Amino acid sequence: MELLKEGTKAPNFELVDSNGKLHKLSQYFGKKVILYFYPKDDTPGCTKQACDFTEHKTDFGDKNTVIIGISADDSDSHQKFEEKYSLNILLLSDMAKEACTAYGVLQWKEWMGKRSLGIARTTYIIDEYGIIKKVFPKVNPEGHWELLLNSI
Repeated sequence: MELLKEGTKAPNFELVDSNGKLHKLSQYFGKKVILYFYPKDDTPGCTKQACDFTEHKTDFGDKNTVIIGISADDSDSHQKFEEKYSLNILLLSDMAKEACTAYGVLQWKEWMGKRSLGIARTTYIIDEYGIIKKVFPKVNPEGHWELLLNSI
């Protein structure tokens, strides 16, 4: 699968958060969106990323930007993850992997000799009009928040 390109319209999605509330990308028009896809709740890289975004949420808010994380974990998993680390960012559940597919982040991975289709850590910056402004493939969680903050 191929990642979406800068300058293209970001596909809309309808996904639920940790409380089962439905969110659509279109409801955030008028704001910039950091849309980040991550492999799994409560794993080292994903935890680092979510905690950094939580710690710097006001810095992004000052730039009229909302942060949305998407994984294939269910709402219960997100809720436990949020509670364990006091996360205050929006995490959405894409168990059917529809948004992951639309954004091209499902990729073949190999681990311990096993090949599987999983979510590649990828971030999109989407402008106030729903257009993809920047794409960050193969994200390294270390310092990623700062790179994004300087890119919006």
